[in-house]
Amino acid sequence: MIKNLSSFYQKYKIKPKNKDLYEMAFTHSSFNCDAKTHHHDYERLEFIGDALLGFVVASLLFKFHPELREGDLTKAKANLVQSKSLANYAKKLGFNEYIRAGHSLSIEEASNNQSILEDVFEAVIGAIYLDQGLDFAIKYLENIYLEDTKNFSMEQIKDYKSMLQEYVQSESRESVVYKTVLEKGPAHDKTFYVEVYYNEMVLGKGKGKSKKEAEQEAAKDALKKKVTL
Repeated sequence: MIKNLSSFYQKYKIKPKNKDLYEMAFTHSSFNCDAKTHHHDYERLEFIGDALLGFVVASLLFKFHPELREGDLTKAKANLVQSKSLANYAKKLGFNEYIRAGHSLSIEEASNNQSILEDVFEAVIGAIYLDQGLDFAIKYLENIYLEDTKNFSMEQIKDYKSMLQEYVQSESRESVVYKTVLEKGPAHDKTFYVEVYYNEMVLGKGKGKSKKEAEQEAAKDALKKKVTL
């Protein structure tokens, strides 16, 4: 059951001037086919939301982390605004409860799809900016990102796969191999289980909501064990 947007306005103390903007922000393009509408969806709003999001996160990182150089600030921002992070924020804030989609997508699929959640998050920010103004939108985003930017550590964005490969190649010319050994869950919400091998020996195991994430976890597990090759 899709929630009425009145609860969204109440929750975030928004007095909407243009309700159409918020309706569009929560509408997937597939809805247009059923409603016989055109461009009444979140795609254009994403553009403006993405730009504002990058500015606010960059400003917070600059403020809270004087120890980070330009390159590290860029990596930190990229990590905090990546698809998975935005999708997690969208769910945490309850945005998934308002998404409208066409019959080609079930409510469950639309509200759990990482790509859709990411797009909706950016579109909602865009709608808030256009409707409530820059100051309100910046404050809204700062409240969301305050703790995560304050507590950010470069440890969060280590590339464990590259680190493992370097470790292995310091001892041998052979490369490690990642194998997906299991996939669990429905198509829109899978969990992947991966093992990393060296010469048919399992070095580490990991799981994640994407193969890439599971591979990073497997590499991290292998490094933690400090296996002897």
